[in-house]
Amino acid sequence: MKQNRSILLLSAALLFSSASWAQDKNAVKFGSSITKEDAYKHLSVLASDEYEGRETGKPGAWKAADYIAAHFKSLGLKAPVNGSYFQKVPLFEIAPGNSSLKVGKQNFEAFKDFYTAASKNNFSQAIKEVVFVGYGIEDEKFNELAGLDLKGKVVIYSTEKEPFVNGKSIITGTDKVSSWNANKRLRNLQSKNPALIIVFNPDIEAALKRMGNNLKNPRLILDKPNQPTQAPVITVSAAVANAILAKTKASITDLTAKIAGATKPDSKTVKTSMQANLVSTANPVRAENVLGFMEGTDLKDEVVVISGHYDHIGLTKEGTDKVNNGADDDGSGTTGVLEIAEAFTKAKAEGHGPRRSILFLTVVGEEKGLLGSDWYSESPIFPLNKTVTNLNIDMIGRVDPAHKDNPDYVYVIGSDKLSTDLHKISEYVNATYSRLTFDYKYNDPNDPERIYYRSDHYNFAKHGIPIVFYFNGVHEDYHKPSDEIGKINFDVLAKRARLVFFTAWDVANRDKAPVVDVKNDFPADR
Repeated sequence: MKQNRSILLLSAALLFSSASWAQDKNAVKFGSSITKEDAYKHLSVLASDEYEGRETGKPGAWKAADYIAAHFKSLGLKAPVNGSYFQKVPLFEIAPGNSSLKVGKQNFEAFKDFYTAASKNNFSQAIKEVVFVGYGIEDEKFNELAGLDLKGKVVIYSTEKEPFVNGKSIITGTDKVSSWNANKRLRNLQSKNPALIIVFNPDIEAALKRMGNNLKNPRLILDKPNQPTQAPVITVSAAVANAILAKTKASITDLTAKIAGATKPDSKTVKTSMQANLVSTANPVRAENVLGFMEGTDLKDEVVVISGHYDHIGLTKEGTDKVNNGADDDGSGTTGVLEIAEAFTKAKAEGHGPRRSILFLTVVGEEKGLLGSDWYSESPIFPLNKTVTNLNIDMIGRVDPAHKDNPDYVYVIGSDKLSTDLHKISEYVNATYSRLTFDYKYNDPNDPERIYYRSDHYNFAKHGIPIVFYFNGVHEDYHKPSDEIGKINFDVLAKRARLVFFTAWDVANRDKAPVVDVKNDFPADR
């Protein structure tokens, strides 16, 4: 064991020795311009109380957008959106209205007997029949939708867990649970273009308690052009479901139990008498991504995107400190993007501009569901097929409890998901310049936190663009007013930002862009 350890140490020493020898002096020179002092200047503005937590659609976010655009302009970066630094993101704030539901002669109460998520489209209809589809499963071994044309119909199904008979799933035939979870069933039914989907939740009280006022509060949605209109969804209690299915002379639980016992589907059309009025309000809000562009030289048609989200969660009603400043999330990442942009600007001013073009992209609406990056990926300013890499920065200013004794680390996520080239570049750059500890904990496909799906790089990855996501981990101040600038480790922030700069420098200047050579199927349900 001792001998093997010595060999490993010798190999590491040789690696770092050769890496140092292979450093690009210009990369080192301009990377060193990213300093903790400059980072503080930006973050002290972005995370100030004046910016009120930078909530999407609110004045604080608009101020942050203006600040970022002014910085890009001061650097001389091009305004790539028809001469503007702003890409408007078509967001609507929607909130539930006075919805009502009547079955037969019985009126049911919203947020007690039923609930529905606010939608941009209202629904009001007298319903004379529904299609009961059991558990709503469409599988080769167990297909409850076979032969059914659900277009324009009202569908009702149960979210009860798939049945197990004698310890075996009626779908998989084994003791393993199938992939047909509640979300997958709903998405699949939506694809059949029904007029309305009624979901029976056997534990609606717990669901309402868990979601609290979130159902009643306004939320933001992205209004994509040519997006298919999805059927509204109403979740109902057993009392409502049984009233709807009264003509069957059986409860919905009895109907699904019969299906489980027979181990075969029993879908049917059921006559009913029902009036559903699902009402929401929808108002447009101001929101924009902020873009600065640096044109490359001989490979200028190819683009490297460096991104971070500038929004946060805004104000809170509780406590004396009501501002969720978001210094780490993601004021630190936004600061990193601004600093990296300045470093590349200095390089270009001295004749060392990148071969590939670089888009510095700060997005809005990440906290609301990756909305700004979703819009950019659907309406890109530069073609996605010419976008070679996305380096995304989301929280790089803190040290999490797992690394309190080693602050020189960063969680690296996604570098190997689509491109072995990019993963090797990432490792090589770190060994050559930064020498941070790379922690791949959250890169594990079985990561229970599913961090890979929770930041803006995902909207590039799902289009097949290789990405690296840089992250410092979750800490006790995550999404709290205590995420303030006084808790930022600016030494670590600057080191991590320099790592991203060096990686972008390498990708932007190498002869060949990272090759996509890994197949990765991304779930529709993040």
